[in-house]
Amino acid sequence: MGLKKPDPVRRAGQRLTTVVMLFFGSAFLLLALDPRHAADALTGYILAAGVPLMIWIGSALLPLIFPVDGLMLSLANFLCALGVLVLYDTNPAYARQQVIWYGVGIGAMLICILAVRVLRFGPKTCGILALLGLGFLVLPVLFGKETYGAKNWISVMGMSLQPSEAVKLCLLIICARFMANRRFWPWFLFAAACLGILMLQKDLGTALLYYGVTLLMCFASTGSVFFLFSGLAGGAAAAFAGYRMFAHVKKRVGIWLNPWAVYDTFGYQIVHALMAIASGGLFGVGLGLGNPTAIPVYESDFIFAVICEQFGLIFALCVMMIYVAMIWRGTTTAMAARKGFHGLLAAGATVMIGLQAFVIIGGVIKMIPLTGVTLPFVSYGGTSLVSSMCLVGLIQGVESLNRDNVKEDLRLSYYAEEAGL
Repeated sequence: MGLKKPDPVRRAGQRLTTVVMLFFGSAFLLLALDPRHAADALTGYILAAGVPLMIWIGSALLPLIFPVDGLMLSLANFLCALGVLVLYDTNPAYARQQVIWYGVGIGAMLICILAVRVLRFGPKTCGILALLGLGFLVLPVLFGKETYGAKNWISVMGMSLQPSEAVKLCLLIICARFMANRRFWPWFLFAAACLGILMLQKDLGTALLYYGVTLLMCFASTGSVFFLFSGLAGGAAAAFAGYRMFAHVKKRVGIWLNPWAVYDTFGYQIVHALMAIASGGLFGVGLGLGNPTAIPVYESDFIFAVICEQFGLIFALCVMMIYVAMIWRGTTTAMAARKGFHGLLAAGATVMIGLQAFVIIGGVIKMIPLTGVTLPFVSYGGTSLVSSMCLVGLIQGVESLNRDNVKEDLRLSYYAEEAGL
């Protein structure tokens, strides 16, 4: 069949992986040597070796097992490692927990790749997933504790978990299966039930993600502009209703319009985030410098402001471009899929990552009202990190099937050519 041509994208991914490993290994080592981290220097030394190892496993080893997109894996692992780095600088205890979840996320990503390759996700399987998803999603309503106006967390064995992060995967699989089969009511009823439960939790940020992803998947499956604009109109009406019904939504809109008017109370978070972004300038104050812990909830909702302060706006723009690149690669994977289910699954996972990144970054920089969602891969939180890695796993599972199909086409074409057909 001739010499195998080198894959330029794979080679770019390998080179990027090497650079990323060196960058983070040296960054953790420098922080560990900083006198301010003397009490947690051992943690820094362990992370200086452990995080590059995880990057290698997730970015270089995995493509040797499955025919996946190495470039996208390198980008996702860069973001995960960046989150651990920022957390180690600000709170080493958070970094120790986050790196454990990073390892769990790599394992979960592998499981998702295998699931897409092996399982068919028929209607019966999706029905079971729907029941499990709704049961899991209702737990915070029954047993959760309200935090920042929303009741979306539960405590299990001393760990705080956010069920809506796991149910994202159920939503994508169920919508992709029934949309591909042109069956309207199953996916519509499940999505509506999820949105209703999220409204009871007052978790409007996650509800926005669920609604936006479902709407765009519906548009991708039908191509109907009428459905798209009808959905946008319905979403606008629901947003207005939420503004009228929930006091914390009115508060957030008021903060968005003028946070300085309520600086001493409700506007404290966004004002300090904007001040941190401004103080970082183009090139940042430097890793380990600045005052990132002055920003409330700096480890999750406002971690992008910490990145801007320490690394600067140019680096922050590069982080945003990483999300754009991941959306590009995910869209390419979805368009290359030969089955409607796989194409919609990859498209939905891609939209989920991109929309969530836009919502939280837009809120931090005051482009849109702030909602309580995390920055994918970067923010502190085990369920958020693992679910984000699972989304990448779904995309990579579809990508591996696409590449298997291409190899099979080349093999059949070769044998046909040999047979003189």
